[in-house]
Amino acid sequence: MYSAAMTAGIAALSPRRLLAESKGIVPTMIDAAAKAEIKVRAVRRNISVLEGSGGNIAVLAGNDGILLVDSGFTVSRKRIRQALSGISSAPLAKLINTHWHVDHTDGNAWVHAAGAEVTAHRRTKEHLVASTRVEAWQFTFPPAPAGAVPTRVFDEADQMQHSDTHLEMRYYGPAHTDSDIYVLFQEADVVHVGDTWWNGVYPFIDYSTGGSIDAMIRAAEKNLGLVMESTVVIPGHGSIGNKADISEFRDMLVAIRSNVADLKKKGKTLDETIAARPTAPYDAKWGQFLITPAFFTGLVYAGV
Repeated sequence: MYSAAMTAGIAALSPRRLLAESKGIVPTMIDAAAKAEIKVRAVRRNISVLEGSGGNIAVLAGNDGILLVDSGFTVSRKRIRQALSGISSAPLAKLINTHWHVDHTDGNAWVHAAGAEVTAHRRTKEHLVASTRVEAWQFTFPPAPAGAVPTRVFDEADQMQHSDTHLEMRYYGPAHTDSDIYVLFQEADVVHVGDTWWNGVYPFIDYSTGGSIDAMIRAAEKNLGLVMESTVVIPGHGSIGNKADISEFRDMLVAIRSNVADLKKKGKTLDETIAARPTAPYDAKWGQFLITPAFFTGLVYAGV
């Protein structure tokens, strides 16, 4: 669990003070999903990605029905349904959650009602059945409806067969949260790594439920060990990419952590550290999304 000092630091990361949107992260994400077009990206074999409803949704279509990795926001249900109908007429059969956050699980209830069994790490279930506070978002999530709660859970690893594809799921340990897993589509050499990788944008790190900057760096290292040059990697947010993209992400995390740690070691306050712009070399590429340079600096500051 995080310390009292870290809690105070996280509480100082007011979304209204540091975010690009003054209303806060959760309403901003839901509003964006309510308006966004759902884009379908073909990946490899019978795997696609749906973009536009919170986190990226992987789709595996086959004779056993449709398997989804993550469910996005409920406000996107109609457009997700339309997108899926353009991929396959098969029914929804399985859903895997990469972690517990609302932009990856809010659609669980309707996907389950449509016939899908929900699989996730045990800690995802634990967060969904309880009221869960994310301090940096200044938001407390109520318990999810019963239909949204995973019914198949695991601790370290799990696997399943779906149509012609064998899937491997493995727990990272603490990373972005304490519930993150990857989903490997073995025959296709495709992996969904959830929010352990944000492609081209600064990531959110949820200290309230076990994440940290150091754990994110460790997860990036694990991802580099997991994938090959040929592997197609699906991030939690951003475009699909490859091993070189993950390496660039890892290097960015390491460099900014070092910059922020040096400033904090010199006694700089959070405001002084933000003013020093320790992310400046990376802002043009990575700082153009919901997590602003100032907010990301605060997340790193809380963990060093």
